[in-house]
Amino acid sequence: MYDIITVGSATIDCFVDTGNKLFQSPEMHDGECVVHVPFGSKIVADKLTFMTGGGGTNTAVSFARLGLKVAYIGKLGGDQSNLILNELKRDKIDVSLVVPAKNTGFSVVLDAKGQDRTIITYKGDVNDLSFNEINKSKLKTKWFYMASMMGKSYQTMLKLADYAHKNGIKIAFNPSSYIAKQGHKKLKKMLAATDVLILNKEEAAELLGKKGTVEVMLKGLKKLVRDIVVITDGSRGSHCLADKYYHVNTSGKKPHETTGAGDSFASSFVAGIIKGKKIEVCLQMGRANAESVIQNMGAKNILLSMKQIEKAIKKNPGKIIKKEI
Repeated sequence: MYDIITVGSATIDCFVDTGNKLFQSPEMHDGECVVHVPFGSKIVADKLTFMTGGGGTNTAVSFARLGLKVAYIGKLGGDQSNLILNELKRDKIDVSLVVPAKNTGFSVVLDAKGQDRTIITYKGDVNDLSFNEINKSKLKTKWFYMASMMGKSYQTMLKLADYAHKNGIKIAFNPSSYIAKQGHKKLKKMLAATDVLILNKEEAAELLGKKGTVEVMLKGLKKLVRDIVVITDGSRGSHCLADKYYHVNTSGKKPHETTGAGDSFASSFVAGIIKGKKIEVCLQMGRANAESVIQNMGAKNILLSMKQIEKAIKKNPGKIIKKEI
């Protein structure tokens, strides 16, 4: 019996450090920050670094390092897949549910000094996962963690959600902006099966089809799911609506690189729920692991163990707000 099975993408991430040579000065356009990239020119990179990423494998490693028994479901193949599979095996993650494919996802992460990263992603075969390709005899788990997948793979997530309902398995769902833009009506079935929904503020607005205060969006989303909603809001911290409203701030540390921050927060929060921690502690766990990840490059290599998270929380617990709304 697994504690959790993660379902989602696996990628090779190529981090391209361009110093201050790539992005030109930002400007505002229709209320959004637009950063110009000088096309038609040759940019010399300062450094290339290859790591692994993807919401399915990032969260699998995070759960495993927090002491949970984990399996991963995804579709990958080709020469690059061995790098990902070997990395998962090192963290004792069961990869027997991985479905072989021709192509593994690949991302180019463009980093520039003083700017957030820009990611160019090739999905590979991740969105072509069929429910019939999954070995159902191995789906013995307490939880599924659903990272975003599209196309045939999204339909497979719906079938896994139905399987979960029939077998008493709980679901955590972390939709990307690609999925959230479809709106809550199209995602009704998936949301109705979700026990814990975690997304950022922009994704929450896209999913609901309207902007509003975080508290208003939490209330709107909680009507769509079975139990808990969490909205992350960057430097303004994270908000949760469960039995009450909860908020935890950030430490204010300036990030070095933000790739994987959302995955580390979401998986740590859900791990806390699985371990029976109080909501405020779950938020602190997410905060601690996300802040570890953003101080370094890569989505997996600085993920914390449970002891390290407990130490980080003790050193800097953050400010917790708890109230009725």
